Amino acid sequence: MNDATLERFHYDNKIVKYFGAATIIWGIVGMLVGVIAATQLFWPEANLGNPYTTFGRIRPLHTNAVIFAFVGNAIFAGVYYSMPRLLKTPMWNKGLSWFHFWGWQLIILAAAITLPLGLTTSKEYAELEWPIDIAIALVWVAFGANMIGTLIKRRERHMYVAIWFYLASFVTVAVLHIFNSLALPVNFLKSYSAYAGVQDALVQWWYGHNAVAFFLTTPFLGLMYYFLPKAANRPVYSYKLSIIHFWSLIFIYMWAGPHHLLYTALPEWAQVLGTVFSVMLIAPSWGGMVNGLLTLRGAWDKVRNEPVLKFMVVAVTAYGMSTFEGPMLSLKSVNAIAHYTDWIVAHVHIGGLGWNGFLTFGMLYWMWPRLFKTTIYSQKLANTHFWIGTLGIIFYALPMYVAALTQFLMLREFNEMGRLAYGNFLQTVVELVPMYMLRAFGGLLYLTGAIIMVYNMFMTAKKGSFQAYEEDQAPALAKNYNPAGEFWHRAWERKPVFFTVLATIAIAIGGAIEIIPTILVKSNVPTIASVKPYTPLELEGRDLYIANGCVGCHSQMIRPFRFETERYGEYSKAGEFVYDRPFLWGSKRTGPDLHRVGGKYPDSWHYFHMEDPRTMSPGSLMPPYPWMKENIMDYSELPAKIRTLQKLGVPYPEGYDQQAMADLESQADQIVTNLKDAGVEVLPNTEIVALIAYLQRLGTDINATASN
Repeated sequence: MNDATLERFHYDNKIVKYFGAATIIWGIVGMLVGVIAATQLFWPEANLGNPYTTFGRIRPLHTNAVIFAFVGNAIFAGVYYSMPRLLKTPMWNKGLSWFHFWGWQLIILAAAITLPLGLTTSKEYAELEWPIDIAIALVWVAFGANMIGTLIKRRERHMYVAIWFYLASFVTVAVLHIFNSLALPVNFLKSYSAYAGVQDALVQWWYGHNAVAFFLTTPFLGLMYYFLPKAANRPVYSYKLSIIHFWSLIFIYMWAGPHHLLYTALPEWAQVLGTVFSVMLIAPSWGGMVNGLLTLRGAWDKVRNEPVLKFMVVAVTAYGMSTFEGPMLSLKSVNAIAHYTDWIVAHVHIGGLGWNGFLTFGMLYWMWPRLFKTTIYSQKLANTHFWIGTLGIIFYALPMYVAALTQFLMLREFNEMGRLAYGNFLQTVVELVPMYMLRAFGGLLYLTGAIIMVYNMFMTAKKGSFQAYEEDQAPALAKNYNPAGEFWHRAWERKPVFFTVLATIAIAIGGAIEIIPTILVKSNVPTIASVKPYTPLELEGRDLYIANGCVGCHSQMIRPFRFETERYGEYSKAGEFVYDRPFLWGSKRTGPDLHRVGGKYPDSWHYFHMEDPRTMSPGSLMPPYPWMKENIMDYSELPAKIRTLQKLGVPYPEGYDQQAMADLESQADQIVTNLKDAGVEVLPNTEIVALIAYLQRLGTDINATASN
């Protein structure tokens, strides 16, 4: 091939640099918020008495910052670096690249503003309100269009394995985000989910589990398949194993969401499907891990000295650990122990800190010097970062496993009289305080390592000279290439649109089979005649509960175990949640379950508990909410809320939007009277009154009360 047949072009490194810098900056912010949140779990006063920095409000800020800001920007940096080089062409549209960058940063900024203000849907990893959801969809489609356009104008005939994962990630995240975010707006800052109760739970965890799968896993597998062989200077171990890994992973993953809802009010058949396919996930997941680690054959001597490879080896190992632990947690016997405890927190962070964090660090340490045409400023600092980060993961995860087992064993223990040995949930929480301290220390170590990386990256950039446009050349793609006897998958790789359609079909099957019957077949959610819609005051109290992120610590789902029904009351039924938009079953209990709390305590107990939890529950780790007794509720949107819920099928009487305010005031006056009888003076339109109304409603629709 002589030079006359080659076409010259360049790669845009500037967009990669910007996404890389955003990864580093947002990573520090997200990790810092995480350390603050972890500190509040043993020292509630760390919120500084501020309603906007309580654990319930900054916890979703932390998860969104690390998932979508830190990990998201890392994905985009890696894709914009690797994809043009794999396809021997610049990205299709430079304008779309920059629209993607600035659009994504504005979305993150909007999340950072709205979540502490309490503007949230409360759905795990999907807390952002509807205008931001629409912006996410637009920016994501721009990213996908840019990828597919680049594929169509490529100079490389076949798509390398990394690109398979990029494509599947784009398609699946788009489908998940759109369907889970369907909601009916009340106004610009408030909406109600299109789904209710059990159906909302299934759709949310179909999204939640697969957001982990197709945002935190599959794009990172694509990055692994590109950057690990580059760093090791070795080819991928097995092309055929890559094929099995890819297709089996994207097909099976979409069935596994219900394993987050075992022993809940979800139909049993959906729980079984989730468990079966979750266990099956071990095979493709470990196939990917093996393919990654065996790529290092003949290069293990480099791991001793190369911090990039150290990070990547631990990342792939953490991926293997998480993808073994996940299916194990999907077994009902193990799930009974782990769910609602800190085991889930440990599991998530082995994946987040080990797999996503360390692979991102390894990728940045490899890519940054090449962008600036130099070498890393300090290998010693990079190695220091590795060891501090590794210690951080250990100090984070191990105490959480100990905390989980400690709490579970205490919660399920009965004394010789057949009563709960630890009848007060708080008794189990107090025992975990040392573990929470160690967890925060581990997070601080991990953050310290990231700060070291920031300095190292800055000095590397200062030492080098940034190459905005990197020249390359390659022959044009041959037309009408269709060789006889070509391996079937190689033929698919020449057809990016066809390949994308096949991937879409593969991911759509599992979700459709689980979700469509749950929504359309009424027997999956049997109704209960005594369950009525929330009163206007209860509805406003519920929205306040959601705004303050109370679901981050309190579940509303009593599972059918003796140690739970003895503690909380009758187990939860599917029909009790038909008017819950969104569902609030929770995923972690730092406080007790609240599904049967209605009527358990007088109104005054809730008042004093919110004013200062330790007056009612000595040793409580819950922060006080004294501002609730003074903050005035804004009920101006109540009629619009009633009309919106009516459109969603909630059976409020016709014209009730005009009557709702009178009913609200009547119920508020009754609560104020009850409080006055207990010696408490409070205005009827304060936040505390609305919250008490909601809490006193919980679990009272059926005749079931707790035994203690």
